[in-house]
Amino acid sequence: MWQKLMWVGIWLAFMGAPIGDLLDGDHAAVATVLGWLGLVAFVTVYLALVLRHTARPLAHTTVYSLLGFLAALAVVLSLTLGSSWLVLFVYVSVSCGATLPITLATWSILVTTATMTVIGTRATHVGDVVPGLVIPALLGGFAMTGVRHLIRTSVELREARATVAQLAANEERLRLARDLHDLLGHSLSLITLKSELAGRMLPGHPDQAAQQVADIEQVSRQALVDVRAAVSGYRRATLPAELAGARTALSAAGIEADVPTEAPEGLPAAEEEVLAWVLREAATNVVRHSGARHCTVTIGERQTLDGRFLELRVQDDGKPGPGPASPVPGNGLTGLAERLEKVSGVLETEPGRKGFTLIARIPLIPDSSATPLVSGS
Repeated sequence: MWQKLMWVGIWLAFMGAPIGDLLDGDHAAVATVLGWLGLVAFVTVYLALVLRHTARPLAHTTVYSLLGFLAALAVVLSLTLGSSWLVLFVYVSVSCGATLPITLATWSILVTTATMTVIGTRATHVGDVVPGLVIPALLGGFAMTGVRHLIRTSVELREARATVAQLAANEERLRLARDLHDLLGHSLSLITLKSELAGRMLPGHPDQAAQQVADIEQVSRQALVDVRAAVSGYRRATLPAELAGARTALSAAGIEADVPTEAPEGLPAAEEEVLAWVLREAATNVVRHSGARHCTVTIGERQTLDGRFLELRVQDDGKPGPGPASPVPGNGLTGLAERLEKVSGVLETEPGRKGFTLIARIPLIPDSSATPLVSGS
């Protein structure tokens, strides 16, 4: 919002001419009052039209009506109050560039500039009008077409990132559902058949019915073991899988990803799982919240005064995130810090003026067989 206000409001610097004209007192009292009212109405409609339309497009009839109002007010005030008010046409040109389709905006900017020039030549010398107002009107109008496109592209990119994250979550749910169906389908069908068979055998052949019940117990126990194995497999994250997932998620979100293709070998399962969870959470935050264009992931050994550590570093060039001094750190970072504490690891964050870095360190025992690895894409 503040970026759009800066781009749109920067043109308000040109309002010095009409404001100075009203403050000079060269007009009658009635003309001065009407001039102030017209100026306030013009600025209000200008800001409301450009800011509102770039955030969420207005109806075509509304846009055309408001542009017509601005153009009419600019013509009336310029003809009645003098050449100082010709600057209003610059704002009309900017509004056309910010709200109209490219082709229509081009013609509207040219027509607006031509109208300003014609009116200006009646009140002042053409040499004063062309360099002073025509060039800002043309540049301002066409510049706003580019700013409008940039804003729309940023909005669409944020929506695309959210969609990618949602699709990834849905795909994971579907995959889990398919695996559970494959695991339980046969077992539950067998349990159902044996239950029906035991029911029919129970009156005349209780011994055979008891055998069927025992088979049902065995099948159900095995099904429970299979389900627990499947769920634990989903819950246990691994570094190779998370590196591949992070690379895919970042690339799909339009973020240039520099991610290693391999993970260190020989890392204990507990430490590997913790680092995998850190990488998953970090990559998710980059996709959903950072607005970054580039993200780098590095994994490797680091030697410090406190010993040898395996360090995972995720760095992006987006918006700064919550740091150690943040009064309310994110729940995700708090959970990661708790996971790392269980393996004597530490979590650090380095929010910069532009970008955010998340660092996870896990101590390595002296005879660790983990292979040092430096990030590679």
